[in-house]
Amino acid sequence: MIITRITKIAMIAALAAFALIVAYDNIIDYSSNYEFVKHVLSMDTTFAGNALRSRAIIDETVWHAAYALIIAAEAGTGLLLTFGAFVLLVRLNSPAAIFNRAKIFAVAGLALGFGLWFFGFLVVAGEYFAMWQSKIWNGQEAAFRIVAVILGVLIYLSMPDDEKA
Repeated sequence: MIITRITKIAMIAALAAFALIVAYDNIIDYSSNYEFVKHVLSMDTTFAGNALRSRAIIDETVWHAAYALIIAAEAGTGLLLTFGAFVLLVRLNSPAAIFNRAKIFAVAGLALGFGLWFFGFLVVAGEYFAMWQSKIWNGQEAAFRIVAVILGVLIYLSMPDDEKA
């Protein structure tokens, strides 16, 4: 159905806007979330006597590099999703096989976003750097919400489209 295709495109476009705004905000207001990265990597707000603190990174160059990688992944996610939404829109009235193959850029953008917010924030920051222990610098809930949305859209997008009706 055409409405299903339109909703898939709209969801991809909305996630593209989200990722691009997040990347833009992190560039324009660099210092706000740089502080987040610095505190998570330095593990300075985790539990006192934490045996995992040997993992802490206290090198400012690494903090900036990690933050640059985060911003690049956000921007890459947004750009892939933008292009993916555009490709799908152009193929809106195409046969199902063509429309289904055109999902590749959107799937790539969703995969990159999943990698950033699940692997980057929940696995690396949350577990490896024990972000979950911090009452101040804990982004796990926000990251989980983003991951849940990405996975929901990925599942919906991946459902094969039939011929438009």
